[in-house]
Amino acid sequence: MELFLKYPIDVQEELLLKLIASAKNTEFGKLHQFSKIKSYTDFQKNVPIQRYETIEPLIERCRKGEQNLFWPTKIKWFAKSSGTTNAKSKFIPVSDEALEDCHFKAGKDMLCLYINNNEDAQLFTGKGLRLGGSSAIYEDNESYFGDLSAIIIENMPFWADYSSAPKQETALMSEWETKMEAIIDETIHENITSLVGVPSWMLVLLNKVLEKTGKSNILEVWPNLEVYFHGGVNFSPYREQYEKLIPKKDFKYYETYNASEGFFALQDQNNSEELLLMLDYGIFYEFIPMSEYEGENSKAIPLSEVITDVNYAVVISTNGGLWRYLIGDTIKFTSTDPYRIKITGRTKHHINVFGEELIIENAEEALKSACEKTDSTIKEYTVAPIFMNGKDKGAHEWIIEFENQPEDLHFFTEILDNALKNCNSDYEAKRYNNMTLNMPKVQSARDGLFYDWLKKKGKLGGQHKVPRLSNKREFIEELHQLT
Repeated sequence: MELFLKYPIDVQEELLLKLIASAKNTEFGKLHQFSKIKSYTDFQKNVPIQRYETIEPLIERCRKGEQNLFWPTKIKWFAKSSGTTNAKSKFIPVSDEALEDCHFKAGKDMLCLYINNNEDAQLFTGKGLRLGGSSAIYEDNESYFGDLSAIIIENMPFWADYSSAPKQETALMSEWETKMEAIIDETIHENITSLVGVPSWMLVLLNKVLEKTGKSNILEVWPNLEVYFHGGVNFSPYREQYEKLIPKKDFKYYETYNASEGFFALQDQNNSEELLLMLDYGIFYEFIPMSEYEGENSKAIPLSEVITDVNYAVVISTNGGLWRYLIGDTIKFTSTDPYRIKITGRTKHHINVFGEELIIENAEEALKSACEKTDSTIKEYTVAPIFMNGKDKGAHEWIIEFENQPEDLHFFTEILDNALKNCNSDYEAKRYNNMTLNMPKVQSARDGLFYDWLKKKGKLGGQHKVPRLSNKREFIEELHQLT
């Protein structure tokens, strides 16, 4: 880590040339003349930016047993990912190098950073409770696919089971609700010192633990619990609920940023909301300013050219054989020495029906303000446009499932609206005198609405998430049908 902190650009450039040299004799490498690429400029010229749909034919051939298509070593694992909303599954190739030099390396680094920052940690006196995906590993065409978390658990060394709970066979159970019960039965009498998992699903598990044990907080069940390693969704909407469940002043929260495509960043400081971009995990990074974003036709820039406080789409080339691949996430750099980031949302998950350019970061900042001023807390939410209809102006419709309801929903809506104006000048302009946008319409959802919606879609557990912002109304209409 000290090496890439000191020489970030050199490490990235060297990594790119190493990746290209490794794959020059693959079908993709020959097609794009990898053997002639000597610099980043050559790489930009020879290799186009790609979405999943562009490389899907190659991936499907690999799943059926062909090898040396986009990566030289044999690929038999594929992380099944449907993203937040797509019904159609993606199968992301996971090479042995990606497992060892990216995902497993990140797990070790995460523990090292935590121990380094907390020398009195007692993490290893107990076990880590891991809450992985609800998909088991399936075999197909002599290849294997499943949730990334399931693939990682399946490939962990046997000794890792000694320090983790539940045991591997429970962690890989496919039926989510049955698995939850099994995890609780298996862990409530263990000495759990850490938690690992997605905040929304971990919250469900912890509440079920309290129901089962009759305890008033989680520390009564696991008194030595000291840290929660979380990722997958923005933690801000959940923080207050976790602080009530785990009432310990020096309890630590550590955020990670990983996906089926790779492990990208880690929180490297206590009590920080910034993530250190990890530059030596076999991933070469490029960035597209969202102000100039045109999908695959965009012009990307290398790490050396990024600046702080600009919203960028992330492009990666990896040791799993993804080349100039758009992962669909957007980030901002909070620092360039070292390179630290904040996740701001998704390239697809924004609302720009009326020119308001609303992104997830805006929505969560405004919700935080509204919750603080109305003493309310949120479980889940989603937002969609209300389209103009004749003389009726447009608006945004919010469905929010509250943990603690605000006393006055209209007052909550006013604060939310004003906070959005403060953090987004485009939204403010469209709201000026209700010129284009009317006041947001906020509805309080019944308890369990979002859980029931995900259950109906077969998306309980794992890395499945509620879509926060959408330019369409399909999700919000499906939710209306369940109210």
